[in-house]
Amino acid sequence: MTLLLYGAYGYTGELIAREAVDRDLDVIVAGRNGTKTRGVGIQLGTESRVFPAEDAADNLGGVDAALNCAGPFVETYEPFVEACLESGTHYLDITGEFPVFDALAERDREAEKAGVCLLPGAGFDVVPTDCTAGHLHDRLQGATHLRLGFEAPTSVSGGTVASAIEHASAGGKVRRDGVVEEVPLSGESRTIDFGNGPKHAVRIPWGDVSTAYYTTGIENVEVYTAMPELAARAMEVSQPVSTLLSVEPVKRGLQALGRQLAAGPSETERERGRTYVWG
Repeated sequence: MTLLLYGAYGYTGELIAREAVDRDLDVIVAGRNGTKTRGVGIQLGTESRVFPAEDAADNLGGVDAALNCAGPFVETYEPFVEACLESGTHYLDITGEFPVFDALAERDREAEKAGVCLLPGAGFDVVPTDCTAGHLHDRLQGATHLRLGFEAPTSVSGGTVASAIEHASAGGKVRRDGVVEEVPLSGESRTIDFGNGPKHAVRIPWGDVSTAYYTTGIENVEVYTAMPELAARAMEVSQPVSTLLSVEPVKRGLQALGRQLAAGPSETERERGRTYVWG
C-alpha cells in the first residue's frame, strides 16, 4: 500500500512519517513548503511531492491512501476529500475540528458509492475517548447522557495551537437532544478522578461532542479536560477578547506565532508522558 502523508514536516506529520517508514510502508511525503517537504523526504529516503492542498487532485497518482496532517483542517480537508472520492483513494486525517467531522459524516453515502473510507480524527482526538464512549455504551445500553474527560500533558505542537486559534472565537460546544449547541467556554466544571486522584476539570468543545453521537447514538454529550482552577478562571474571563480571533489578520498572526513558539512534546516527554481518559 502506498501512503501519501500531507503535512509531513509538521510536528505530528514527521513523527507519523518516521513511524511509517520504520514499519516498511511505501510512503510519499508531501506538503506545501518545498524545502521542508524535500528535507523530510531526503532524511527518510522517500519520494516527495510539493503542492498546496487545493491541488490534491493532481497529486494522488499511484496513491492508495492519503493521510492529511496539515491543520487547521477546515482549510485542507475539502480538496483532499473531493480528490479522494474522484480517484478512489482512501482519506484519513488527524483533525479534532467539528466542521470536518460533521461535513464528512454527511458524505458517508458518497464514500460508500466510491468504495473509499473517509476517516477524520484518526489521532488522539478522538480515538481513545471514542473507544471509551463505545465501551460505556456497550455496558450501559440504555444511557441517555454521556460525559467524557481526559487529562493530558500540557505541551502541544504548533499545529495544535493553530487549529485551536482557528476555532477559539466559536466558544464551547455540547450536544443536547441530538443537536450540537454553543455554550460558554469553560462554563461548566466538575471534579474528576482520572485514576490518579481528584482533579479540577472544565467542559471543552472536544470532537467527541460530534463523533460520540455517531458511535453510540447517545443524544446528550459533554467532554471535560483536567485544568487548574486558576487557568480555567483565566480562560473564562478572557472570553470577551476571544472575539478578536474572528478578525482574519489577528487570527493569522497569532497562528503564525503559535507555530513558531510551540515546539511540541520532546522525545523524553513522549516516552514518559501519560494520558488518562474518563467516562
